Amino acid sequence: MLETGDRRVGGIEVKAARSATASWFHGLRHLRDKLGDRFVLGVVTYTGPDVIPFGDRLCAMPLAALWTG
Repeated sequence: MLETGDRRVGGIEVKAARSATASWFHGLRHLRDKLGDRFVLGVVTYTGPDVIPFGDRLCAMPLAALWTG
């Protein structure tokens, strides 16, 4: 979990799998629902190639995207 000075919150999880699944987002969904508008974005990084949306303010993102433009 990351929190900014103005109390906005984001969450990051890292997985070592090539395919993203909805079950990965259980904790991030809980955090989003608990924090409401304070929750900005939940990201699960994985080894696959695509950014995949998983609902309101949630997505899976390739781990490699952290080092590329």
